Amino acid sequence: MVARQTLSLPNSSLHLSYLDWGVASGEPVLLLHGLADHAGVWQPVAETLAAEGFRAIAPDLRGHGDSSKPPQGYGCEQIIRDLQALLTHLGYDSAHILGHSWTGKVVPIWAREFPQQFRSAILVDPFFIGKIPKWSRFTFPLLYRVLPFLKAMGPFPSYDAAIAAAKTLKQYRGWSDPQRQAFEDSLEENPDGTWGSKFTQAARDGIFEDVMVVDGLTEPITLPTLFIKPEAGLNRSQWQLKPYYRYLKQLDVREVPGNHWAFLVEPAPFSQTLLSFLKQQTSNSPASNS
Repeated sequence: MVARQTLSLPNSSLHLSYLDWGVASGEPVLLLHGLADHAGVWQPVAETLAAEGFRAIAPDLRGHGDSSKPPQGYGCEQIIRDLQALLTHLGYDSAHILGHSWTGKVVPIWAREFPQQFRSAILVDPFFIGKIPKWSRFTFPLLYRVLPFLKAMGPFPSYDAAIAAAKTLKQYRGWSDPQRQAFEDSLEENPDGTWGSKFTQAARDGIFEDVMVVDGLTEPITLPTLFIKPEAGLNRSQWQLKPYYRYLKQLDVREVPGNHWAFLVEPAPFSQTLLSFLKQQTSNSPASNS
């Protein structure tokens, strides 16, 4: 069973929408989507985790999905504060925390500053773990046009045109029922009759600016950490993996089939890889408070 809930964020008028699978007594696993995605992309993985007794929680991060979309405030620090408020709301001091793509950079920053809030960390094909040169700001308009996860933003002249475009994108390869549902849930009709993503340009621009100036790995992190490396993902070379081996002192790298969105295009092996790691962690250490 899955339930959609809403958290009013403290000291603001903003809210965070999230999906909750499993039973409250299960080990909590926080699933963080990447740029321009939303909580629903985790459905196949979350259902597997819930069936094995874990509690999977997936928020729509600010600027995404059904959560608030402020004109600014998209730095890592603010995203982390939102997620800390979610953990507190759910009654947890810590959780297993997974980040995909952009949030694969947010997670180690969070772990560096607040390691006590992690039972383990899981990084799924992180995007731009280091700083990006400031001159690269001039390439952002080009990236906005070519990156697969931003192509889904639209606008599209009609709902049917949006579906046709989605079927050509890497994250929806195969067009399974969960993929179709994930894309449909990302869409909304605009006042002018066109269709586009619930993800906002303000969030896109703010996140890219933050990614450019923040370094994801700057000092050793001793938490148990799983790096899920898709065969056709972004991180394919040893050179790209070098900073993770350098800073993550309990690193476990496991390869899975599929592309950057392996959890959508190859959900079964992805889920089993994640489940294997989580079971290992829960058997090796006593459960934290829940």
